[in-house]
Amino acid sequence: MPAYADRREEHLRRLRRIEGQVRGLQRMVDEDVYCIDVLTQVSASTKALQAFALQLLEEHLRHCVAHAAKEGGAEMDAKVEEATAAIARLLRT
Repeated sequence: MPAYADRREEHLRRLRRIEGQVRGLQRMVDEDVYCIDVLTQVSASTKALQAFALQLLEEHLRHCVAHAAKEGGAEMDAKVEEATAAIARLLRT
């Protein structure tokens, strides 16, 4: 079971809000809204996605990586490498 399963509905609500922000961007472009105003909304949407990603990462570390650490061995190494790669991807954005 994924680490986020306990908060599935909360996460879905959050993602729906982000989806609404992105749809708002589409409307803004369709309505020829001033560039800076669109960029401001892009920034807000980006920050919302980053906050969601950080929450998901925290849950993964607390649940999946912590469980693997208790088990030790190859599973622990694999989970740590996986989490490190995910963090690296987030830092590139």
